[in-house]
Parts: sequence; C-alpha cells; structure tokens
Amino acid sequence: MSLGAARKREIVQAHARKTGDSGSPEVQVALFSARIQELTEHLKTHVKDHHSRRGLLRLVGKRRRLLDYLRSENAESYKRLIEQLGIRR
Repeated sequence: MSLGAARKREIVQAHARKTGDSGSPEVQVALFSARIQELTEHLKTHVKDHHSRRGLLRLVGKRRRLLDYLRSENAESYKRLIEQLGIRR
C-alpha cells in the first residue's frame, strides 16, 4: 500500500520549497494525498477491508491537521497547494 520510491521522489520534487526538502507541510500533504488516493482505489475493490479503511481515516485526519496548520501559517501557500492537489475545502 505504500508509494514507490520513484513516485515519492516525483512528489517531493514537485512540492518542495527548496532542494532536499522532504519535511515541509506542503510535501507531507502531497504525500498523504497520494496515499489517500491509492487507498481509496483499493477500498473500491476491497469493500470489507476495514483495517485499510481505518488507516485511510487516520491519513485524512493527519492531512487535515497539516492543512489547518499551513493555513494558519501561510495562507497563500495553503491556497496554492489545495488548488494543485484538487482538494475540496
């Protein structure tokens, strides 16, 4: 259920503030969003997989908390990020 190394590297490069940045809220939200999309597709075919559903809900909560933090710290970056990722908020 995890992202491949190449896909993860692409996401980090696309959303990093500077080279070598892998911990900024923008990068973390982008990585969570990719994992959320993968888990959502998995749950469409495996409806009774409740353990993965719980993991999905935890990821959504983590992403929401990070987005709330980003909105309070840097509203412009928050707006740009949700537009790039297509997150409805």
